[in-house]
Amino acid sequence: MASLWLNPIPFRALLIFSLLHLSCLFNNVAAKHGSSTHHHHHSRTSNRRLQQAFIALQAWKRVIFSDPRNSTSNWVGPDVCKYTGLYCTAALDDPKIRVVAGIDLNHADIAGFLPDELGLLTDLALIHLNSNRFCGIIPQTISNLSLLYELDLSNNRFVGPFPSAVLSLPKLTYLDLRYNEFEGPLPPQLFQKKLDAIFVNNNRFTNVIPAFLNGSTATVVVIANNNFGGCLPPSISNFAESLEELLLINTNLTGCLPPEIGYLYKLRVLDVSHNKIVGPIPYSLAGLAHLELLNIAHNMMSGLVPDGVCVLPSLSNFTFSYNFFCEEEGICMNLTSRGVAFDDRRNCLPEKPLQRSKEVCNPVLEHPVDCHEQRCAVGGGGGRFFGAAAPFGPAIVPAATPMFAPSIAPSST
Repeated sequence: MASLWLNPIPFRALLIFSLLHLSCLFNNVAAKHGSSTHHHHHSRTSNRRLQQAFIALQAWKRVIFSDPRNSTSNWVGPDVCKYTGLYCTAALDDPKIRVVAGIDLNHADIAGFLPDELGLLTDLALIHLNSNRFCGIIPQTISNLSLLYELDLSNNRFVGPFPSAVLSLPKLTYLDLRYNEFEGPLPPQLFQKKLDAIFVNNNRFTNVIPAFLNGSTATVVVIANNNFGGCLPPSISNFAESLEELLLINTNLTGCLPPEIGYLYKLRVLDVSHNKIVGPIPYSLAGLAHLELLNIAHNMMSGLVPDGVCVLPSLSNFTFSYNFFCEEEGICMNLTSRGVAFDDRRNCLPEKPLQRSKEVCNPVLEHPVDCHEQRCAVGGGGGRFFGAAAPFGPAIVPAATPMFAPSIAPSST
């Protein structure tokens, strides 16, 4: 199955609009058995809803100060359904009313702000603004968009704290905030929403990774290339029923990987590379029968590479280079025989090429990390690593490779 992270689902917008039309059909049938008062009420307000859209879009156009591709040049006049990048369809509550249901300005290279008037577009099901130069903060008024299903603001220049208004959107399923300048902590409530995909990578989020509250339905979580620090919370197990891809690359994680990560029985991709994780590989990972890619490279992990991980039935890529592993168990010594792509360079494995020197390895081997003694202090769900100091200096960790260049970040269209 193709990874959503590498190949986001195409034709997503078409699917959403199809669902909107199906909903309209059902509402039409229901209307035949309902009161005429309800129908007449919405007929009288149909023009008002498009008029509100006109007000919102004109306000938006006034705060656009660069549009090199003239994407908004035809945003004139009251017929907003003819505007470039806008999609109109029948209203969910009355199929005889046309409303603005979608905005798609992906890759338009527009510079400007998002005005408060955006909250007037209450019939929006999707907003796609991938790869532009929008800046400033996200207006709190987007909390009015109660039908919003997808929000893609990736590859822009938005700033400020995490836009808390998105937490109040009841229908939101897809959230993409990657490649912006958001900062501060992530709210724990983000992981409690009924989201299918959460992309917040390549921002400036800090503090610690918050607790993963009960209720999440996410299949993909990417929070890479931020500066959280602390440990991965054991509450990651609350994603057991849904999570398939977890990417925590270059987030300054410390401490040991919690054994609870092995509860994610649907997991196919796990990448925690370029961090400061210590200790051995949790034996619980041997229960991840669907795991295809495991990347723990560029950390400070040590001990045994367990056979239980190497024999996982779906494993096709196992990267554990730039750590301090000193022994490979069973088939781990010959992963090529299983057809598994692997990288074991710069460890402390005897009789393997391209390993660390004895001078570097010996201090680590003489002071193994005990993850039962060195636990995370609980603070905001993530916590800070405490206990005995690590017996060796900082790992040599080169700069992480960007997840995607902004110009080629996934688009939903």
